[in-house]
Amino acid sequence: MTVEVRAGQAEDAEALAALAAVTFALACPPGTSPEAIQEFIRTTLSEERFSGYLADPARDIRLALDGRVPAGYTMLVFGEPADADVSAAVTFRPTVELSKVYVHVDHHGAGIAALLMAATVDAARARAAAGVWLGVNKRNGRAIRFYEKSGFSIVGAKTFMVGSELHHDHVMARAL
Repeated sequence: MTVEVRAGQAEDAEALAALAAVTFALACPPGTSPEAIQEFIRTTLSEERFSGYLADPARDIRLALDGRVPAGYTMLVFGEPADADVSAAVTFRPTVELSKVYVHVDHHGAGIAALLMAATVDAARARAAAGVWLGVNKRNGRAIRFYEKSGFSIVGAKTFMVGSELHHDHVMARAL
């Protein structure tokens, strides 16, 4: 396996949307309706939305490629948390949200998530963030274990909408 992690580029929007469409459901707890998942993908993870994310200077997307195959991605969102619960729980300033961390199921266990996390943390440091925070569904044990292994700890709670469904997340954070 030859994996490259690089900054996302404008021409990656289509590949990122396709990757997001097949990986997002992996983070949803059992019982999340297929309709809610599809609505979230349509409204938040479309090619058009990724084009906007890639052009936004307050965002940083990292893309992992296994050869030429998109294998995973992350997205940082710089700025103050908009959610009051997150703002109170996260004590690092300036802070950055790790909004997305997804690896295609065909690449699970290959170390790609760790490579992506290292590159993403480096990108946050390069922009002088003092800490990184994220939200993760409370029932996503695999992701929680990975984040803990990556230096994050649970600091609070928040809610998250998937389509019209309300989900409950841990807020996890780590200092840089």
